[in-house]
Amino acid sequence: MSFPNDPEPWRVIQSHYLHRRPWLTMRRDSVRLPNGRVIDDFYVWEHDPWVNVIAVTTSGEVVLIRQYRHGLGQVSFELPAGVHDRPGETLLDAARRELLEETGYGGGEWKAWMTLSPNPSLQNNLSHTFLATGVEKKGAQRLDATEEITIHLVSPERLGEIIDAGDIVQALHAAPIIRYLCSSVPESREGGEA
Repeated sequence: MSFPNDPEPWRVIQSHYLHRRPWLTMRRDSVRLPNGRVIDDFYVWEHDPWVNVIAVTTSGEVVLIRQYRHGLGQVSFELPAGVHDRPGETLLDAARRELLEETGYGGGEWKAWMTLSPNPSLQNNLSHTFLATGVEKKGAQRLDATEEITIHLVSPERLGEIIDAGDIVQALHAAPIIRYLCSSVPESREGGEA
């Protein structure tokens, strides 16, 4: 979507990769702004798209995980999530795969829920959240060698408490959950009878 008088995109004069490895790819761009000014050293982190899942079981519980994140040095609640990095795999397929691998849950009805940018100034990827309703336990977790993940089934009320307490620190997970909770608010809490 664009609007009248939107700023013009910058023009890339030259790009140079500083580091190209899985999980850390950084390039330095030389760019020309619409006003003619040149920035010779604008840094961009390249990442594959990310996928997250708000998975709701047939009994109405939301499937959360807890895992350690070394960047913050802490364990916290998260949505099942991962990277869309397999050729030929759709975003939806990647989300289904990650949910099954991390939790053993699958099936249900799926729809795209929310797409966000982790950091539009410095990163080139998007984070895609899907809403899966009616999921069921299909099998055991199939974790990578570096993953230690516990599964937690929580009611929507408990999910709201977890958000309110700041126990989901991953903003790309908190935002879609807040949207989910707001869209699921019973009418009595929306300003009707209390």
